Amino acid sequence: MAIPAAAFIVPISLLFFMSGLVVNFIQAVFYVLVRPISKDTYRRINTLVAELLWLELVWVIDWWAGVKVQLYTDTESFRLMGKEHALLICNHRSDIDWLIGWVLAQRCGCLSSSIAVMKKSSKFLPVIGWSMWFSEYLFLERNWAKDENTLKSGLQRLNDFPKPFWLALFVEGTRFTKAKLLAAQEYAASAGLPVPRNVLIPRTKGFVSAVSNMRSFVPAIYDLTVAIPKTTEQPTMLRLFRGKSSVVHVHLKRHLMKDLPKTDDGVAQWCKDQFISKDALLDKHVAEDTFSGLEVQDIGRPMKSLVVVVSWMCLLCLGLVKFLQWSALLSSWKGMMITTFVLGIVTVLMHILIRSSQSEHSTPAKTRARQTAENPK
Repeated sequence: MAIPAAAFIVPISLLFFMSGLVVNFIQAVFYVLVRPISKDTYRRINTLVAELLWLELVWVIDWWAGVKVQLYTDTESFRLMGKEHALLICNHRSDIDWLIGWVLAQRCGCLSSSIAVMKKSSKFLPVIGWSMWFSEYLFLERNWAKDENTLKSGLQRLNDFPKPFWLALFVEGTRFTKAKLLAAQEYAASAGLPVPRNVLIPRTKGFVSAVSNMRSFVPAIYDLTVAIPKTTEQPTMLRLFRGKSSVVHVHLKRHLMKDLPKTDDGVAQWCKDQFISKDALLDKHVAEDTFSGLEVQDIGRPMKSLVVVVSWMCLLCLGLVKFLQWSALLSSWKGMMITTFVLGIVTVLMHILIRSSQSEHSTPAKTRARQTAENPK
């Protein structure tokens, strides 16, 4: 299996990292030269540039692996998606939940202005982490004493964002695994809380801060519930790069920000109640293998990501051919060794990206349970 996997992953890795470095360089140039003069202009340019990279991962889902994303929501909510600022909360069920969010954002025209709250180490990921940093993603250390002011200032900076944006917040704080669910169930039983079956216990301080700081300029909260049908394999980054398809069901419920409680405690309880409801919704999905009661919206499969990837391929292949002709790199053993070394580096970097997305490498269950007990809000 190693040889076929490499045959798929190495070419995609080369495309992603070579184009990504170009994108990062352009982002850096505009960050240094334009942002000090006009933050608004920089943001508008950066959203266009960053999308040229992020669409490659959308292409992997749509055209390479052929993952089918089915969106269950009402017609009015679907109409407003991409036309308003929104705070997204979602269960963290699979390794690619964030990519599913990117697919939905791309369909609604706001992929370029999608932002997320992520762990601090993510910004050091080659290419994609750097691109996210230039795009004002919020990176936290999972220590509220250190993160409170970082989150508050980051949220307030979005007040003058020039385009409708989505801010994704995974309030469970880590990805779902059976070990983490067991730890959450033990904690809930000991604390007299409802015992979860399909979700983890939300850590609500970040959500309360988000609502408090964004209530005046963000009109809606999108409550997303992601589920994988029993008839399909669990999607992972490795499966995607191997071209293996899956089906993902997404249930979306839109809440008006103005309808949330006015107190911090009330907002925290509202978030907990949503996850209790989400747990019941997932129970129903397990039984029926669908989200009944809501129609499936046609989100299509736009050509944009395919056009961008083909354009990158043509541009980079032309540049690579010209470089090889100029350098005669493959005409000597030394050159071939250098080429092999570069390919090895690219493969290792892609391995790091894939590994970082895997749930078994997120916060361990015991650590997660201790964090919840020490910092339940």
